[in-house]
Amino acid sequence: MSIDRKSLILQAATQSFVQFGYKATTMDQVSKIANVGKGTIYTFFKNKDELFAEILDKASQELTSVMSRLAAEDHTFIQKLFNLLDSILEFRSDHELFIKLAQEVRDIGTVQALEGVKRMEKYALDFLRQQIELAISRGEAKPCDPSVAAFMILRLYLALTTEWNKEHEPLDKSRIKEHMILFISNGILA
Repeated sequence: MSIDRKSLILQAATQSFVQFGYKATTMDQVSKIANVGKGTIYTFFKNKDELFAEILDKASQELTSVMSRLAAEDHTFIQKLFNLLDSILEFRSDHELFIKLAQEVRDIGTVQALEGVKRMEKYALDFLRQQIELAISRGEAKPCDPSVAAFMILRLYLALTTEWNKEHEPLDKSRIKEHMILFISNGILA
């Protein structure tokens, strides 16, 4: 049975990025965790940036798969929207890598960590934009700029689920949805 060294390296690199962050992760650490020579890593990846990019690609594919499954469900636009937003939040909290990247951005502002966070957010925004475009074409949402609407909806949701909790009693999901509907219903919902 052949060992898939590339997968082993990706797992080890993910573990290292989670433990140490982007900045402190080295190819030496990855090779030790994967129990492979450093040269083996370089047969698959030119550098740490390329390795990191592949990990982000795999995570993006996973997020897209989850969101696609939810978007295919037979629900109203607003129900799908909340399911998608919940899935994005759950994805962020279930994947330790994104928690660590967000901490690294906050604490030391590593450019690559910020790019990683932004890259995942871009996938989510693109998907939300597509769903808003579809809702507009079906008459479930008023004509609007779907990119702006996706940005505002995602930011509002993230603010109510994370930022609000820093200085206030956390809102439960039903209260968050109540507040979002209050703002959205007079905006993009038809």
